[in-house]
Amino acid sequence: MSSLRDRVKAAVPARVTARVKESLVYYGQRTSDRRPLPDFLIIGTKRGGTTSLWNYLIQHPLVPRLFPAWNTKSPHYFEENWARGEAWYRSHFPTVRQRAALESRHGGPVRVGEASPLYMFHPHVPQRVHDLMPTVRLIVLLRDPVERAYSHWKERRTEGREPLDFAEALAREQERTIGEWDRMMADPDYFSEPYDWYTYRARGRYLEHLEPWLRLFDRSQLLVLPSEELYRDARATYLRVLDFLGLPPHDLPDFKVYNDRRSAPLDPGLRAELTDYYRPYSEALQRRLGMSFDWAGLSA
Repeated sequence: MSSLRDRVKAAVPARVTARVKESLVYYGQRTSDRRPLPDFLIIGTKRGGTTSLWNYLIQHPLVPRLFPAWNTKSPHYFEENWARGEAWYRSHFPTVRQRAALESRHGGPVRVGEASPLYMFHPHVPQRVHDLMPTVRLIVLLRDPVERAYSHWKERRTEGREPLDFAEALAREQERTIGEWDRMMADPDYFSEPYDWYTYRARGRYLEHLEPWLRLFDRSQLLVLPSEELYRDARATYLRVLDFLGLPPHDLPDFKVYNDRRSAPLDPGLRAELTDYYRPYSEALQRRLGMSFDWAGLSA
């Protein structure tokens, strides 16, 4: 039997729903001066567990969802929607009054955030974030780059955006994305879909994408987590993130995996090639961060 909410939603004409959404967006922008900027960002990596971690965090009573309600993870302000302006960005977050009410009800500090795995990878985002929110806390999940690349391809394939098999998509990555970096650098308002969609190999060179963040922000503002730790022990990783954000412990009834992609195993030849390709990049990452990652081809 359908819920009352489902029956009401089905009965509302689409044009009315659009008008309601438009009104909510207008209201959010009109009250943007009462809406503080977020306390934290999850900036990456794509296919590294960001959706799962985000869903765990918004189950904490002191981590409100974005506004309006259908914005469940990110407004993508710092990359895709930069031209909309700061008032538009602020419109997605709770007001001072709403934050105070939550703090009074639950007896602790509210922490507001959003999650966009493209933030770490996009060339303009680190400086934009620093200029607007220099004290923000940043959470980074890094997955074995071989597994990440294959999972990225599976997602694009499932969405119908990728007609090529994985081997061909890797072989044609440079051809499909050539000139996109230069175009983004020349036009700050340009959003590149090929740069988002087809950068399977490039996104796994994590250090080159993290360096701007490490230069701009104090290391204490960044929490870098191996995705494999989240997969092995989601509860412990979740509690570690709460501590980083200054939130009181809060247990969840379960830690289900969100946005998982099941498929056939990766071809052994491609796996070996990608493992060799990523090894020097991942070793440099370990040295730079002073961390060890449990990834194929890396020594402990």
